[in-house]
Amino acid sequence: RLYMNGLIWALGMKFAIDQINNSSWLLPGITLGYDIHDTCLEPLVALQPSLLFLSRRGTAAIGVLCNYTEYQPRVTAVIGPHKSDLCLVTAKLFSSFLIPQVSYGASSETLSNTELYPSFYRTVPSDKNLVEAVVLLLNQFGWNWVAVVGSDDEYGRGARALFLSTATTNNICIAFEGLIPGEPAEPGARRQLQDTVRLINSTKVNVVVLFAYSLPAQALLETSIAMGLGKKVWVGTETWLLSDIAATTPGIRSVGTVLGFAMRAGTVPGFPEYVAQLLGSVRQDGFCRRSRLGSAQELGTRCQQCDSVTLGDILPRLGVTAVQPVHVAVYSVAHALHRALGCSSKGCPKTAIRSWQLLHFMNTLPFEVNGQSFRFDQSHGTNTGYRLILWAWRDGSLTYLPVGDYDQSLYIRRADIQFHTPDKKEPTSECFRRCEPGQFRRIKGFNLCCYDCTDCSENTFLSSTGEGELPQASKIRRTSEGGKQAKHPQKKHPLNLCQQCQACGENSPKSLPAVPGTPLVQLAGGGRAVLALLWLLLQSLSCALYPGRPSGARCALQQLCYALCLNGCLSALLPKALEVTLVTEFPGCVPRLLRWVRHGRAWVLVAASFLAQVLLCFCHVRLGPDFLVVDYKSLPSEVLLVCGTQSWAAFALLHGLNSSLAFACFLCTFMVQTPRGRYNVARGITLATLLCFVIWIFFLVLFATLRTVLRAVTQICTVLATSTAILGSYFVPKCYILVCRPELNTEEYCQNPAGEE
Repeated sequence: RLYMNGLIWALGMKFAIDQINNSSWLLPGITLGYDIHDTCLEPLVALQPSLLFLSRRGTAAIGVLCNYTEYQPRVTAVIGPHKSDLCLVTAKLFSSFLIPQVSYGASSETLSNTELYPSFYRTVPSDKNLVEAVVLLLNQFGWNWVAVVGSDDEYGRGARALFLSTATTNNICIAFEGLIPGEPAEPGARRQLQDTVRLINSTKVNVVVLFAYSLPAQALLETSIAMGLGKKVWVGTETWLLSDIAATTPGIRSVGTVLGFAMRAGTVPGFPEYVAQLLGSVRQDGFCRRSRLGSAQELGTRCQQCDSVTLGDILPRLGVTAVQPVHVAVYSVAHALHRALGCSSKGCPKTAIRSWQLLHFMNTLPFEVNGQSFRFDQSHGTNTGYRLILWAWRDGSLTYLPVGDYDQSLYIRRADIQFHTPDKKEPTSECFRRCEPGQFRRIKGFNLCCYDCTDCSENTFLSSTGEGELPQASKIRRTSEGGKQAKHPQKKHPLNLCQQCQACGENSPKSLPAVPGTPLVQLAGGGRAVLALLWLLLQSLSCALYPGRPSGARCALQQLCYALCLNGCLSALLPKALEVTLVTEFPGCVPRLLRWVRHGRAWVLVAASFLAQVLLCFCHVRLGPDFLVVDYKSLPSEVLLVCGTQSWAAFALLHGLNSSLAFACFLCTFMVQTPRGRYNVARGITLATLLCFVIWIFFLVLFATLRTVLRAVTQICTVLATSTAILGSYFVPKCYILVCRPELNTEEYCQNPAGEE
């Protein structure tokens, strides 16, 4: 029966070539010759004629050249073979010589790679289109718990892998996936088939998707019948769905419902009459000699079955064997020759054509066969769509009943489908069911999409935003929040009250140093010191953002306010630090650089630093600001509301400039020595920045690990500790001199490092 399909395809090629040779418009004045060889479905056998086709015209040797542009092989183009396994072998050879090869049955997605196989074409859709159709079929019937089996060959492995990747993205759970032997007669095949059936039965699925050729498909169906697998829905493909090898398996009706896709192929007008006329003279003249099937001169082969073929052997297969893809394959080459030669209705020029010259016309231009237009797509294939076929048994005989169509979308005539179930309706095949209100999905086993429905426990409820979410708070099997209270930092909490009192206490002495015109105030930075105090005041007041019920806006503002206020303070201290280090460590640069850190230009430096921080704040908001986190798991009876960090990279970017400013101030001042009897202004900056670094280290450790209301407390403590460190290290000593030791507030004791103010 496999041989019969091959014979029909060979007759289809011969019919197309005879039509073209008799045509007065396609290739007038040119007669196409051909060699037809049987591959025996074996790669090594297919290699023999392939190597012969590559030989130089007029010889039996393949030329080894650096440039094959002018190389003229024995053939101009190759039609076939049918199987993907064979094409993967031959396509590499023909692509090396850029000889067009058009297959009428190879559907492997691997062959869609035009970089590896630039001269390979096919007149059938690829397995990718087939898999998409199968997935749509499963989704339309609600079958999300299926087994998938593929034969251990290129077609089965490739289609199975494509299906697995596509199904998982379409909410289809794979209960079992495996391979069956491509050759049922090989050792160990029977045991492997039995193991496969046993595993399918253990999954309790009602749908089995089978990607295989007819022989391995028949072997699996026979084994499932023998082992009593029970009735299932078998989703098949054309490779075995339309094969009488699988259909004539004893007891085949007991397997259940067989449903699948076959390529939508039209009829070839005149082909049955051509076959009848050709085979009518087989006994008298010898069919092989008349049709030249085989080439005994080169390969020593002969079609032994041809002489005994009768019309009665072939007619039953003409209705189910797709001949149109073979017909279209031959015509695609003929149309490319027509355009490459520049043929007209008067004739074709007698010019030599190289095989590679045909590729351009095959890639770009459509062609017409029997009134139907065809065109190779970017992957060198044609997608004619599929028919959905049902095995329908009527009066004990099998009928291939079309019940739907697929062409980018799937249409199913459900009224025409009668399943094996008692009510003739589609069976269910689900690992999971729709959970009831107040239930949530609990994963079971090792399959992540297989779960049980479990009642929500006490103090939890299932959010109405969709299934699959984690349970939230309420009573048993509740669907709303009920009386569960939100937990967040309270404004009247004793700890927050103490921190607010500390913030107010820190703000009270900040106007003491601001006595204008005194030497000590000028030494501290003058107006810039006052600005630094104002920023510290705002920073302390920003603690009011943390207590109370958080929101998304408040979460985003907390980090921004802290970063901006701290930057304003550190930017005001930076010119004084740079001034000190220039005078003490780089006296030679004082005449050129000192003016950039004093007087009006120092304010430019402060403004530039602050504007840079504003830009970083904008970037932080765009990349990932802090957001409100609603935590239902940490507390048994309360909902925890905290601010979470969305992006640690954005967090580091926001605070990176302040860290750099503090580090620069520390480097500029920590080794500065001041003569005895004078105030050391650098010491306050060094101590302030050093304390800031210590505070930030502790803050980062706690901030990254805490997930409770203490996270907000940690931020408040950090804000206040930073303000206290700068205030206590830099400003409090100056306040002490102004209030308690005014006699030290002199130009001699408070002399500017540059010697003047």
